[in-house]
Amino acid sequence: MLLAFDTATPAVTVALHDGERVVASSTTVDAMRHGELLAPAIQAVLDETWVPRQDVTAIAVGVGPGPFTGLRVGLVTARTLAAVLDIPVYGVCTLDVLAAQAVDQGTVDGPFLVATDARRKEVYWASYDEEGRRLDGPHVSRPGDVATDGPVVGRGALLYPDAFPRAVAPEHPDARWLAQVVTDERAELLDPEPLYLRRPDAATPGKPKKVS
Repeated sequence: MLLAFDTATPAVTVALHDGERVVASSTTVDAMRHGELLAPAIQAVLDETWVPRQDVTAIAVGVGPGPFTGLRVGLVTARTLAAVLDIPVYGVCTLDVLAAQAVDQGTVDGPFLVATDARRKEVYWASYDEEGRRLDGPHVSRPGDVATDGPVVGRGALLYPDAFPRAVAPEHPDARWLAQVVTDERAELLDPEPLYLRRPDAATPGKPKKVS
């Protein structure tokens, strides 16, 4: 039983794979409530299939790139569950999951980009061939610096149509594909460490200035 989830984008998405197929899944899009939504979504997926948590044999988690807060929720949850259950945890680049979705759903028919919202008027992006193999990235850039008339998967294309006029589905990752690419060995497996690509918005305060 492979439990898969991703919180690197506004979507909080969870799926359970029994080794042959996805048997349950849940996706909620809410950029501000990752911490509130993930644990109940995991429990709901397990309850739907009558699978006790102890029967989960591995975890797959999206490692981003993504904003600091949401991404951290998924990674901390994955590492904690893996430690408690004494099972392996596999990290997968979230952009690779979106690429696999696009190829499987037939929304791309040649090389393409995947671009997600990096905030600060930037996108996280990577380029792929027609079979969904990553060619470059992931990077964080201003949309204008990677503008293309070709197909672009992900939320970034919808946010910046001037740079990416050919937006194609999917907009958000789906844990069903995360589970499937891990099961089928179609994705590079990474350590469960976050791909931030830049420093978090929150910074440690510096030393207070002396008052003269």
